[in-house]
Amino acid sequence: MTELRRSPLHDRHVDLGAKLADFGGWEMPIEYGASGGGVIAEHTAVRTAVGVFDVSHLGKATVAGPGAREFVNSCLTADLGKIGPGQAQYTLCCAEDGGVIDDVFSYLVGDDEVFLMPNAANAEQVIGLITAAAPDGVTVTDQHQDFAVLAVQGPKSPEVLQTLDLPADLDYVSFVDADFDGRRVRVCRTGYTGERGYELIPSWTDAGALWDALVETARGLGGMPAGLGARDTLRTEMGYPLHGQDLTREISPVQAGSSWAVGWKKPAFWGRDALLAERAAGPARRLRGLLVTDRGVPRGHMNVLDAGGEVIGQTTSGTFSPTLKQGIALALIDAAAEVAESSEVAIEVRGRRLAAKVVPLPFVPSHVR
Repeated sequence: MTELRRSPLHDRHVDLGAKLADFGGWEMPIEYGASGGGVIAEHTAVRTAVGVFDVSHLGKATVAGPGAREFVNSCLTADLGKIGPGQAQYTLCCAEDGGVIDDVFSYLVGDDEVFLMPNAANAEQVIGLITAAAPDGVTVTDQHQDFAVLAVQGPKSPEVLQTLDLPADLDYVSFVDADFDGRRVRVCRTGYTGERGYELIPSWTDAGALWDALVETARGLGGMPAGLGARDTLRTEMGYPLHGQDLTREISPVQAGSSWAVGWKKPAFWGRDALLAERAAGPARRLRGLLVTDRGVPRGHMNVLDAGGEVIGQTTSGTFSPTLKQGIALALIDAAAEVAESSEVAIEVRGRRLAAKVVPLPFVPSHVR
């Protein structure tokens, strides 16, 4: 059995009584119930005050050298030509058949440098593919354990940063390099919760002092540390896809409602021909939001039935929404079913059928801007 990797904050999570679990090959905190948290409390703190997450398991890599921007732009789906230095962009690494190898955040430092943040489980593959494709003069450096990533999310997140003399007045998906206690930290106006927030990228060795200051400040504002359990319920409420569930090698961005992350007018990116063909023909299935109107909580890989009892799709993610206090799900629904918003459907959950209706995404309002 492969030994799980650990965040530089592992001992702090243990001291906080975190429940730890395997997440993409990393032993990461799922919730902090032993210290007054828990998924629902942590979720609510992010929606109403502020939560501090350790997401250091995310991959990190730097692509550098003459034409680095142009090279990365020829690999990943989103158009790096549409942003400038100091801006970030959500993008996808696709296979030539249009399937999604991973979703990635790209941080444009300049024409000759792009910082990439793939998911933990796929980082090695994404970095390997980009390395293999890199032209002479362009280097790809795997920095998975050179940097930590701390997410500060919620309506009071600007106050947390301001208290620590870190820049908070940033445009959405922009970033700057700043100092904390004399050490460099990259401050990004990004996140995965649907709330105003930031992701801070200190060096691996500097992460502890920054985490301590963030958590102490957040607690003073009614916030708390938050685990990956709350991160999942928060992103599901927003309809944000999770790779491995809502985006996979078998679920394309056209099917998953992620076409907005594709630079359709670009001359080249991995999977372009297949995705253009799928968009032109229309996808065979589309990701939809389902709001459960019965008592019960859906999970992934459950059949979705129409009013006549015919299977028309399958859930990809499902959870209890702490905000709505109802079950919610993302589901791939057959395009041929012609299911409109407000249509009544059912989800098969352990032998019983939960009534649900098709609703627009997100399930709750977004406050990212």
